[in-house]
Amino acid sequence: MSMTQQATPAVGTPPAPGPKQSDGRTRQRPLALRLLARPEVGVFLGAVAVLVFFLFAAPPVRDGSSMANILYQSSTIGIMALPVALLMIGGEFDLSAGVAVITSALTASMLSYQLTMNVWVGVIVALLVSLAIGAFNGWLLVKTGLPSFLVTLGTFLILQGVNLAITKLVTGNVATDDISDMDGFAQAQKIFASSFEVGGVNVKITVVWWLVFAALATWVLLRTKYGNWIFAVGGNKDSARAVGVPVTFTKISLFMLVGFGAWFVGMHQLFSFNTVQSGEGVGQELIYIAAAVIGGCLLTGGYGSAIGPVFGAFMFGMVQQGIVYAGWNPDWFKAFLGVMLLGAVLINLWVQRTATRR
Repeated sequence: MSMTQQATPAVGTPPAPGPKQSDGRTRQRPLALRLLARPEVGVFLGAVAVLVFFLFAAPPVRDGSSMANILYQSSTIGIMALPVALLMIGGEFDLSAGVAVITSALTASMLSYQLTMNVWVGVIVALLVSLAIGAFNGWLLVKTGLPSFLVTLGTFLILQGVNLAITKLVTGNVATDDISDMDGFAQAQKIFASSFEVGGVNVKITVVWWLVFAALATWVLLRTKYGNWIFAVGGNKDSARAVGVPVTFTKISLFMLVGFGAWFVGMHQLFSFNTVQSGEGVGQELIYIAAAVIGGCLLTGGYGSAIGPVFGAFMFGMVQQGIVYAGWNPDWFKAFLGVMLLGAVLINLWVQRTATRR
């Protein structure tokens, strides 16, 4: 037999296929982990827990009118928390948001009253002023590269001083004059500060606006190119710019959205109380930021949703009014606020680590 003889290949059936192997990259994650990856899941569970707690601790909360009041308080926070949340997803935050609300209300009130003009003229001018403040914040941030903390802290101090100084100069007082008898007031009040009845309970129109704005913000984030830009510039603005994202436009427009929110809430305050105290608004910016953080937005940017801040604002309104209905000292609200903020940060951290562990 030749030593170079070759073996004839065997002919047979191919081996049966084994179980499908996965390299870990295409494996479908369990539903629980996918839910935990959503930024609003933690705050939703927290909101439910707070609601259940006060339903037992404060029986008046069970009344329809009490719940309507809670929703109203939540909406005045939530309307501003939405654009603040979008800005935070975009990697920035605004410390001037609280006093900007008062600036818009003062502008509309004094312009209308002192010049005896239709209040709608003041409303429109206040909108332009609010958008200009937002555009200035965004432009200065982009042009200088300074942190948004420093830029908006400066704007906060400027607006705080201007609000007081100009109001005293124009009116001779720290508050504006009553504009309830001026032309256009009734029409503007219907849009910004009216109420309607549902099942015998008066519900403020701001609750409807809050939910409409939340739905619109959610659609923008999840279904539009602009929403992708927000996440991109918040995650890494240099990488976003490298792939063609208009970083400058996105940053400035996000600050202008905060300006729009400040205008809307300012108009609500003006047409609810007919007058404005020029020293108000200080500290509210922290409430808006805290509602967004509790809602799952990261201070570092690139992560969050518009639904989370809705639940975050509801928790604020629930605690703020629940303490009153329970008959407790309202000074405890700040303590609850701190606990909620720290709890939300820890929960969000746990959720992210759990969702990415596998």
